[in-house]
Amino acid sequence: MQFDSTEAARELEHQLRELGTPERAAGQKRYLKSEREHLGVTVPDNRRAVRHAVLRRPEITHDALVAFVGALWRSGPFDCRLAAVLALEARPELLGPSDLGLLRTLVGDAETWALVDPLAGGILGRLILAHPVLAGELDDWATDPNFWVRRAALLSQLAPLRAGHDFGRFAGYADAMLEEREFFIRKAIGWVLRDYGKTHPDTVTAWLVPRRARASGVTMREAVKYLPEDAKGALRAPLDNTDVTATTPR
Repeated sequence: MQFDSTEAARELEHQLRELGTPERAAGQKRYLKSEREHLGVTVPDNRRAVRHAVLRRPEITHDALVAFVGALWRSGPFDCRLAAVLALEARPELLGPSDLGLLRTLVGDAETWALVDPLAGGILGRLILAHPVLAGELDDWATDPNFWVRRAALLSQLAPLRAGHDFGRFAGYADAMLEEREFFIRKAIGWVLRDYGKTHPDTVTAWLVPRRARASGVTMREAVKYLPEDAKGALRAPLDNTDVTATTPR
């Protein structure tokens, strides 16, 4: 049977409306500071509903999945937009290099970290790992006027770094954004440094020491969480002239 993307999206939205509660919706709306309609569905319930909708239908094609995602995204409620992200997450084998534009559009229109982060840190990161040729395409994201797109460029490096890819690309992005005042950029830089610092504390420390004068408190607090005490001590040392300017290591 052919997968009807529009009907499947309509059915899933109806199911999500039944799964949600007004109390949870109000709490989610407050927490995310959202102007969008919320249905109050838990993430586990949303994920189960999505997986039931897309994993039991092996006949879903790439185009049908994209149409399904688009219909959910346009429907309006936050929970439907999250379902669209979870649908992409559930069928990563259907995604390819041609979907980079779709992901950029979704990120740019996402309005919240709760959608941007799984799009970037999960789906986009895995896509780059599967298709390394895409890595350089993110350079343009890193200078986008939309700070959510810039955040996605940073978080997209989580999966490649965990897989052993070179630190240089992220370091270049972070160095260019280090003095931004946007909280979500500062937090993302610190998040990636914190994660990478678990396995490469010396690299993170060496990168941070000459940049202490430029990095925000938010970035530094995140970045040092898993660094050894001697590294934390080096980062607390008095500033000198080497801290004013620094170049990205190659």
